[in-house]
Amino acid sequence: MAGTDADVIDALVGITPGSPLDAIRARRHQARTHAQATYRALFEPASSGSFTVPERFAVGAFVAGLHGDAAIADHLAARLVASGAPAAHREAVGAAVTAAAAAGPYGRYPAGPLSREDSAGPGYRADGAIRRALGPRLAAAFEHAHLLVFHPRDAAPADLQALLDAGWSTTDIVTLSQLVAFLAFQIRVVAGLRVLAGRP
Repeated sequence: MAGTDADVIDALVGITPGSPLDAIRARRHQARTHAQATYRALFEPASSGSFTVPERFAVGAFVAGLHGDAAIADHLAARLVASGAPAAHREAVGAAVTAAAAAGPYGRYPAGPLSREDSAGPGYRADGAIRRALGPRLAAAFEHAHLLVFHPRDAAPADLQALLDAGWSTTDIVTLSQLVAFLAFQIRVVAGLRVLAGRP
């Protein structure tokens, strides 16, 4: 899958024109169109600003790895390399996924009836080798992405400050959060379509 002229979700699932799954997706034309447009806006922006395209693919591959979707993680890792990132970044992404793997979700609710659903779980801090390979800016992004994937209800102002301290602008932090949220959506759509295709 060299580019994104073709629908990315279709390509990840193996949906061919005229197939039953193609017909199913065609019934939700707007959802299909907007999912592809969102992918392109996040990973192929006309102007990436200070959140570079290689950084976006690195974070994306890490997040897909945390969700346990090897096909999407491999797709994004290949795009990471094609974007001009150092080969060490792809290796660091794989190492980070292994180090940060968890089950989740974890976290604590404010005191009240939902507190019975509180669940403790590991956080993630990039180790020295991964931090050196990625640099402090991407390492901070990985740590924040892990928080959003596994500890969303534990996010606090100090976590945003850690990103600011690592050189992330407020605009880039919003885009980072959008990217993590979009991948959670995309991964679930792909998983559902694979089940319908008999290829879970």
